[in-house]
Amino acid sequence: MIPDLFSVPALRRADIERLLAELSNGQTVALSTHINCDGDGCGSEAALAGLLAQRGIRDFVVNPTPWPAMFRYLLDEGGIDDRSARGAKALSDADRLIVLDISDVKRLGVLSDAVRALPRPPLVFDHHLPGDEPPGTLHVTDTTACATGELIFDVAQVMDAEITAPIATAIYTAMLTDTGGFRFSNTSPRCHAVAAALLAAGVDPEAMYRRIYASVPKGRLDLIRDALGTLQVDAELGIAWVEIAAGLLERYGVLAEDLDGVAEYPRSVEGTRLALLFRDLGHGKVKVSFRSTGVVDSNALARLFGGGGHARASGALITGSMVEVRERVLAAAREHVAAGA
Repeated sequence: MIPDLFSVPALRRADIERLLAELSNGQTVALSTHINCDGDGCGSEAALAGLLAQRGIRDFVVNPTPWPAMFRYLLDEGGIDDRSARGAKALSDADRLIVLDISDVKRLGVLSDAVRALPRPPLVFDHHLPGDEPPGTLHVTDTTACATGELIFDVAQVMDAEITAPIATAIYTAMLTDTGGFRFSNTSPRCHAVAAALLAAGVDPEAMYRRIYASVPKGRLDLIRDALGTLQVDAELGIAWVEIAAGLLERYGVLAEDLDGVAEYPRSVEGTRLALLFRDLGHGKVKVSFRSTGVVDSNALARLFGGGGHARASGALITGSMVEVRERVLAAAREHVAAGA
């Protein structure tokens, strides 16, 4: 018997109803997501903005880092007001803040202190494991959701709202990108059912593929070529890693968003259990992306360095030179993988 894949899980529905009860017609709501926002963060913001507008709630986006150019179509097609350039000052324009795709307030970057100082804590939609400092106390959190965008689809169901073409495109963007094109382990039967509903609402899957995966600047390919030239493999433990030197993005005229998917190259090496991407940000900071296959918990490893995320995809920002950070992380990674072997 085929299960009902569209019903909103009972606990998730109750949480959504409690959160929506905090919002009312005529309010102004700010929406925010994590630094260097990805497709799930952007798509969830854009979709929720459209849903709140149907309820008579004014809304705008204020993110800690600029909206990625590759997802600009979500702002344009959804008519979204992006006030990110105003930084924390924009938060004073809102009656309430909703943060999406975040499990730790530190992921709000330059907005973190201002969010901590708000008279009322933000409302939260997220599908990550809990962080050290949750951004709010009233939240809709479910790690079984394939993406935060799936939770926003359920918001539409609870609201009995119309899923317009722009809203459907935004949710599809969130789910498509966070499942790696419906390839990763978080791709559930319900995820596919929701995607089918979004296609029925007007999403063109081929157009979405071209937008996200088949329209890249040449500089991205140059960057990938250089990154692959640094590929190293610990075949015994199944660890592979690549590095991106400081200034490489500027050399090729690409943005941080063009790094999306680069960590999949070392993860694709046969026998790899854990893949690492080291990016030297300069000024003594290195961003590390952790990607795992099988039973390795990349979130537990990332948390050792103040980061976090999912069991199979996490990240951390670590102080030190590239050499120092690489050696520290690799030592911990080898111990972590060996312990789980």
